[in-house]
Amino acid sequence: MENRKPIDYIFISLKGMAMGIAELVPGVSGGTIAFVTGIYEEFITSINNVNLTTLKLFREKGFATFWDKLNGNFLVALCLGMLISILSLSKVISWLLDTHPIPTWAFFFGLVLASVLFVAKSIKKWGILAIALFILGTVSAFYITTLPPSTSTGSLPFIFLSGAIAICAMVLPGISGSFILVLLGSYKTVLEAVNDKDLAIVTTFAAGVIFGILSFARILKWMFTNYKDATLAILTGFILGSLNKIWPWKNITEVIQIGKKEIIIDENISPFSFTGDNHLTFAIVAAVIGFSLIFILEKSASKK
Repeated sequence: MENRKPIDYIFISLKGMAMGIAELVPGVSGGTIAFVTGIYEEFITSINNVNLTTLKLFREKGFATFWDKLNGNFLVALCLGMLISILSLSKVISWLLDTHPIPTWAFFFGLVLASVLFVAKSIKKWGILAIALFILGTVSAFYITTLPPSTSTGSLPFIFLSGAIAICAMVLPGISGSFILVLLGSYKTVLEAVNDKDLAIVTTFAAGVIFGILSFARILKWMFTNYKDATLAILTGFILGSLNKIWPWKNITEVIQIGKKEIIIDENISPFSFTGDNHLTFAIVAAVIGFSLIFILEKSASKK
C-alpha cells in the first residue's frame, strides 16, 4: 500500500508481537493494539484484499502484481510478529498471570483504559448517533463479559459458527476471541480436538475462522469507508465495556475444569475488600506504565 524500507517491516513485526501478546491475555483483543499502533485500517484493508479478484491477478499479471495488491509484505511481517510472540511469550504471560495476577491485570487495565481515550479522540464529531453507538458498544461489551460459559457442543455447524464469531472478536478492539469461545461453550471442544488431532473439528473450526475474518473484514472496511465516526464510536464503547473483564481485583466464585485448563468464574470487587495483599501500590504503578505505553506507541505510530 505504500513504499516501505526493511526497517519499517521490522516495526510492523514488533506491532504484530504486541498484538500477539494481547491475544494471550483473556479479555484483551489484538485489535485494540492494532488500532493504537496505527495499522488497524491497513490490517482490515489487507484482509479485505484476499478475494477472487486478487487471486486472478496472479494468473493474469504475475506474482509481483498479485503480492502488491495483497499487501503481502505487510501481512507476512505482521503475522510473523504475532506468531513469534505467541510461541515465545505464552509461558511468560501465563507465569505472570499465575504468580503476579494483580499487577499484571492492572498493567493491561491501564493499557486498555488509555486505548479508550486514544480511539475516542479519533472521532471527528460526537453527534447523537455517535454517542448512542458508544453507549450501545459499552453496554454490549460489559454484558458479554458478565455472561456465564455455555455448555460444550460438538456439532460441526456450531463449531464452524464459533470459529467465525471468535475471529471477529479478535479483529474487533475489545473482547478477545478465546473469551468468546468460552462463552459459546466451544473452548473445550476445540482444545480437545487440537490435542487429539481431530481433523474434522479442527478443519471445520479453521474454515469458520477463514470465513469469519474474510467476511467481517469486508463489513468493517465498508463501515470505515462510509461511517467512520459511527464505527469508531461503537469500537470505543466495546473497549470501554471490556474493562470489566480485566479489573485486577476479583473474588473467585467457581472454577470449571476443562481438560488441563481451568475456567475461572469471578466477580469484581474493591481492592479494599480483597482478601490478602491487594498489591495496591504495585497495581497503580503497573496501570500507569500500561497507560503511558499507549501514548508511547501512538507517538511511534505517527512517525513516518
